[in-house]
Amino acid sequence: MTGWQITAASVAGLVAVVAFYLGRRPTTLQNAAQDFDMARRTVRSRRNAAAVSGEYLCAASFLGIAGAILADGADALWYPIGFTAGYLVLMLFVAAPLRRSGAYTLPDFVEGRLGSRGIRWFASLITVLIALLYLVPQLQGAQLAVTALLPIPGWAGPAAVIGVVLVTVLGGGMRATTLAQAFQYWLKLFAIAVPTLALCVVFIGTGGQAATGLGTAAPPTLPSDTTVTVDTPVTLEVDAPTRLHAEGVVDGAPADGEVLWSAEVPHQVAAGTTLRLAEGTPTPIVAEAPADNTDWLAPGNDGTWDLLGTYSLLTALLLGTMGLPHILARFYTNPDGRAARRTTLHVVLLIGLFYLFPTLLGALSRLYVPQLLITGRTDAAVLLLPTAMLPGLGGQLIATVVVAGVFSAFLAATSGLVYSVAGVISADLMPERVRDFRVAAVLLALAALGLSLLPRHPDIAHSIAIAFALAASTFCPVLVLGIWWRGLTAKGAAAGMAIGGLAVLAALALDIVSDYTGGWAPVLVERPALLSVPAAFVVTVLVSLASRQAETTMVNSFMLRMHAPDRLGFVTDAAIPRYGRAEERIRLSHGQGRHRR
Repeated sequence: MTGWQITAASVAGLVAVVAFYLGRRPTTLQNAAQDFDMARRTVRSRRNAAAVSGEYLCAASFLGIAGAILADGADALWYPIGFTAGYLVLMLFVAAPLRRSGAYTLPDFVEGRLGSRGIRWFASLITVLIALLYLVPQLQGAQLAVTALLPIPGWAGPAAVIGVVLVTVLGGGMRATTLAQAFQYWLKLFAIAVPTLALCVVFIGTGGQAATGLGTAAPPTLPSDTTVTVDTPVTLEVDAPTRLHAEGVVDGAPADGEVLWSAEVPHQVAAGTTLRLAEGTPTPIVAEAPADNTDWLAPGNDGTWDLLGTYSLLTALLLGTMGLPHILARFYTNPDGRAARRTTLHVVLLIGLFYLFPTLLGALSRLYVPQLLITGRTDAAVLLLPTAMLPGLGGQLIATVVVAGVFSAFLAATSGLVYSVAGVISADLMPERVRDFRVAAVLLALAALGLSLLPRHPDIAHSIAIAFALAASTFCPVLVLGIWWRGLTAKGAAAGMAIGGLAVLAALALDIVSDYTGGWAPVLVERPALLSVPAAFVVTVLVSLASRQAETTMVNSFMLRMHAPDRLGFVTDAAIPRYGRAEERIRLSHGQGRHRR
């Protein structure tokens, strides 16, 4: 390995060591099950907001958004908008009532609101599915980062992330995870903001002229002679007749020399093929991505279907945030509904600030690393951009800072997911919580590791959006209707979650088949939320109306607890089986561990 590669690996290791230290440091303070789980509910709102943001800013935020903007341009701006605006929906409709409900997890809320043990188990199963769909892209992002930076096998990245996460989560508990996540948010913000500002200075210092300007009606051109090896089969399009040198299989025939590609038809390039292109050559673009910069800058070029895809993506992102298990678990560390809402407001500000920077990096990547459009590995743009814009020591130093943020993103999102979902599995399926929590965490992590080594969708942001779609199609109707409508029944909730979940999983299966059989799936199969979420709401309401019974004292009491002002003192934490009752209000009333703003 080169000196730069050794430095990058060392920085990633340093991030892991710091995360491990923060995970182990508070362990001696955690001597009860509730302290282990909910950080004694003494986490400051601002620190909790930083922890929420640290968990939320995952591989899709750090790598995926810049990569999506590099490939899709203005259409990809809906990702940062949706990721941020999802917290506004959460703040308006869910955060405070959910915290007042006294539940610890989404299955706890479902059981407490509907009084059904069976639906709790069903909710736990959906929680695990959402977690796996969210975990796998994190680990595949680690695989991408390792192969882009280091000459080592790709599986080493996911394996390293899982190892650090298990060590941190198993020994630390929620308070340790809070400290680690809060630290990782500020590390990620530093690691994205400083390189972005430095690269903008470099761009302005060169006169703002790099290759072909973004405003021209032409594809981006290669800034230097470029050699690209295609790892997976890919379909490429060119905007004008293009000469290049190919070694491998192109358009189904062996090639070993110069070829001329026409603009009339797409070109099939087999895995293992090497393409060599001269400086100034218009970049071949992966099929279905905007070919020239004019289309790249203009949203909605594909007409009605493109507009439907945008609406479907926004539906998933806006309504899916409230159904993410590792995010909602954070709000249970707040002492009351008001603190939960305050935390959410801080989160909107923190992640909104963060998302300014990958957007700029995506635009710069279009100018300086357009070769990534050939292979479709656009998610590597953030990692490769610094050395492409600033060759030498300066670019390597900036890239090292980026590496620290990237691995922090992997660790933060993965540890939050493993912790929260392992808690759900152990509470619902296994006795003796702390011991079995560790078993559940290991099993979940290993399952995600195994799935991450399978062939993947090349777009991390797209993969994450599927997890959001599943969350929006299952838990969103139950949360919104359970909080704001007395008529919700267990049968209605179960039917709605089943219909919404099956619709998303069926769409995912069709999309995978489509990827291997010519890419025939329409946009609402790739982004199913526009169909699955309304279907889940309608089914939930209709079945609830058909199975509605007289309101019980339990329902009235639960609704009162969720909507009564905090100062009236109705908030009590739920009695959790195999856990004992959490006596937080008594402890707070004696002045022990009072929540600090």
